[in-house]
Amino acid sequence: MSYIGFITQQVKARNGVITNITMKENAQNLEELVVVGYGSQKKENLTGSVSSVSSKELESRPITSVKAGIQGLVPGLQVTNSQGRPGEDNTSMIVRGVGTLNNASPYILIDGVESGTMSAIDPNDVESISVLKDAASAAIYGSKAANGVILITTKRGKSGKPTVNYNGTVGWQAATGYVKRMHAADAAEYLNKALLASGKSARFLPEDIEKFRDGSDPYGHPDTDWQDLAYQGNGFMHQHSASVNGGNDNASYMLSAGYLNQNGIMKHSNREQFNLRSNVDVKLSNKFSVHTSLAYINNKYEDPTNSYVGGGSDQIIRQVNLFAPWVPYKNEDGTYGTLGDGNPIAWIDLDQTIKRRHQNFTGILSIDYQILKQLKFTAKGAYISQWESTDDFMKDIQYNPSKYHGPNSLNSRRYSWNRPSLDLLLNYNQSFGKHNLKGLAGYHLEKFNYDELRAYRNSFPNNELTDMNAGTSSSQTNSGYTRELAMMSYFGRMNYDYAGRYLFEANFRADASSRFAPGNHWGYYPSFSAGWRISEENFMESSRSWLQNLKLRASWGELGNQDALSDYYPWLATYNVGINYPFGGQLESGVAQTSQKLSTISWEKTTTWGIGLDVMLFNYIDFTIDYYNRKTTGIIMSVPVPGSYGLSAYKDNVGAMRNSGIEISLGFHKRWGDWGIHATGNFAYNKNKVLNLGGVTEQIDSYLINRVGEPYLSFYGYVCDGMFRTQEEADAYTKEYGNPFGTSKTFKAGDLRYKDVDGDGKLTSKDRTTIGTSQPKFTYGFNLAPSWKNLDISMLLQGALGVYRYFNGEVYGDFTGDTMHPCTAWFDAFDAETNPNGKFPRIAETSKTASYPNTVSSYWVKRTNYLRLKNIQVGYTLPKQWLSHFGISNLRVFYSGENLFKVDNLPINIDPESPSGRGSHYPQVSTHSFGINLTF
Repeated sequence: MSYIGFITQQVKARNGVITNITMKENAQNLEELVVVGYGSQKKENLTGSVSSVSSKELESRPITSVKAGIQGLVPGLQVTNSQGRPGEDNTSMIVRGVGTLNNASPYILIDGVESGTMSAIDPNDVESISVLKDAASAAIYGSKAANGVILITTKRGKSGKPTVNYNGTVGWQAATGYVKRMHAADAAEYLNKALLASGKSARFLPEDIEKFRDGSDPYGHPDTDWQDLAYQGNGFMHQHSASVNGGNDNASYMLSAGYLNQNGIMKHSNREQFNLRSNVDVKLSNKFSVHTSLAYINNKYEDPTNSYVGGGSDQIIRQVNLFAPWVPYKNEDGTYGTLGDGNPIAWIDLDQTIKRRHQNFTGILSIDYQILKQLKFTAKGAYISQWESTDDFMKDIQYNPSKYHGPNSLNSRRYSWNRPSLDLLLNYNQSFGKHNLKGLAGYHLEKFNYDELRAYRNSFPNNELTDMNAGTSSSQTNSGYTRELAMMSYFGRMNYDYAGRYLFEANFRADASSRFAPGNHWGYYPSFSAGWRISEENFMESSRSWLQNLKLRASWGELGNQDALSDYYPWLATYNVGINYPFGGQLESGVAQTSQKLSTISWEKTTTWGIGLDVMLFNYIDFTIDYYNRKTTGIIMSVPVPGSYGLSAYKDNVGAMRNSGIEISLGFHKRWGDWGIHATGNFAYNKNKVLNLGGVTEQIDSYLINRVGEPYLSFYGYVCDGMFRTQEEADAYTKEYGNPFGTSKTFKAGDLRYKDVDGDGKLTSKDRTTIGTSQPKFTYGFNLAPSWKNLDISMLLQGALGVYRYFNGEVYGDFTGDTMHPCTAWFDAFDAETNPNGKFPRIAETSKTASYPNTVSSYWVKRTNYLRLKNIQVGYTLPKQWLSHFGISNLRVFYSGENLFKVDNLPINIDPESPSGRGSHYPQVSTHSFGINLTF
């Protein structure tokens, strides 16, 4: 016996005996619909590369953003969560590698409308997420899809009596790790070592070091733990989401509300979010239906800031990392201990924060009209607006009479934007015997309006009067501007299949943008894909009991990108007015050109081709493998010009880059009586290469380089070839290659040894080369979810391989004085007498050694491969007979942990996803939560 959506069963019938058959639902039904651009398709009919995430994979996790929730779940989607500041985790997303030297973020749509960010939605409102990774699936979005497309679909009402759902979690957060730093006594001893190595006198006497160690003089010889003082936030958070949905054959609705309160691990660092959503569908007649979506989200953020550059907690964290432990937090008279830059804990204590408020509104009205049985017309209008305010008030903090203070100041920013859009669609669907044809024709129109205003004043009467009017008018500055963009598109898609066996799809889109000059407004983006379901061939009939799907896919297409340009009018040269020129002995007012622009500048173009294989075995094992090759040409970048040119470098379509790789996913989904298991794994490999930089072979930016033939944003420095273990080795090396890099520094035992890469017999800056890439070569994720009766357990592991980070001397700490705090890794520094096999270079003053971390080399550029326990969850669903008397249809209680465990090879306790640089970022956090899922 068989039925669509259920597993085929064979039961022996007996004469005269009634046989009851309980159908078993097929959890891996190939008829499952997958959301694609401007519609949906059966999973079995997909010919492009599309990965999906369901709401079940996000439910019950205490995630504060959708981006964090999908990390490790989609092959080829690289998600990096670099810090843990509430609401501002700096999560980046890259689909199939970085494809441009400019903005490489994917195109994000919520319910078919451009969002630009995933922060505009509560994770509890998500029904499904589709990631369109190749041109075949993404070309319907044309010039906005070069970096991939992410489609988020929200939950909608279902026919039936009203159902009320509540999800709530309560938990706390803690840092995944801090760089461990020396206590005052140890730091003093190591500073003495550095000074003595330079032939100088020790700064601290033995009795000073003993007082640091025994704490007998807490003000004169303190042992200040700046990290402990800074990270005293309780990290408490609670999140609540309630929804009601229901309806009948003519109307359905889903209403939801959410609230999030998240305190950071640093005091006065917090986020508060409130959100509302309403999705309503009404069938006015057999041919006419209306769909509406309204969403509002309001976020308030606070973050501690400092007293001299503002901008948030990054500078506070930098000072916390730098201040020596013998600098007192407070003096005996209650005043703050301080150096020239102030006291970072004073900034926190006095509730000096930067306040940001963010609001987002989305309104969508969609009308469907069934013209014919095979033909449907859809009109969708949308309006999205965003408003944000930022107020950064820096207080006048009087540390003590001998230190500079003030003036206080306020820096304010207000911006808003809106994007009205219109989509008109015609969908055609017709079958002729075994021939199935679907067609789509569409028109898209949108406009983007942006407005920004900035204002500044200082010298406020006190720290409590924070209105802009209270500052002195003589100090005021202001600026502002408005921008407009418009875009118009025509697009179409055709799908054909014969008996569900031979599949073909073609897409085409034409985009026109106001960003480019007349004559270059339009860009054209085609794609083609085909599939062969071998499992549906007659010669495969004998294998269908164990092989449900065997499909080959191939695709080719072109995509575009205009978001590489921050300039709204990149083809128009700019001029300054009021410039004086001498004519006839007098100054005459005129204009002067300030920039050169090319009217020929146009879209970046990405050409992608790929092949794939989909397999399903025994109705519970699925396997997918894809190979892709993606080349981007016409990358917009600055073209170098000679100094005599008189103007700065101009932009042109001159760069090129290639990404190629393999993606693999495997799933196992089966139940045995009371037992069940759901297991998935994914693996992705990406090879990135810069092909063209507009006539130059390399572009260097500090310790990063883009070089033709090398991966994007590689690290650039010297190649370390070990360490001198004796002075004889160092002297012999110096005799052959000279002093390091032409300086007066000398090599000594315990210093790093460098390779003469260019072979000229000298160590110079020309010996620098690429020494690792900031982009991972491999990403992977594993999800294991066994269940038994009402008990469920799930565990998500994710990680990356072939990725590097560079952390400079501020992370490791140096030996310069009061603005130093060495990390404990220096305990394993080389010492000819006490530690001749030490792994770290010798202890020395920064100015006296070429082995310090700020000399970028392969020793300090660290491989940051990692494996992380991203989530673990244990839940129990109470038996229904316990609940029915209370009108409760489902109640599940659970524990959930995020970022609980990691494995890496870093010599310091810093999170491997941390950004490169000086380490002044908000630490990544782990979360423990308890919660309930309740349904009435």
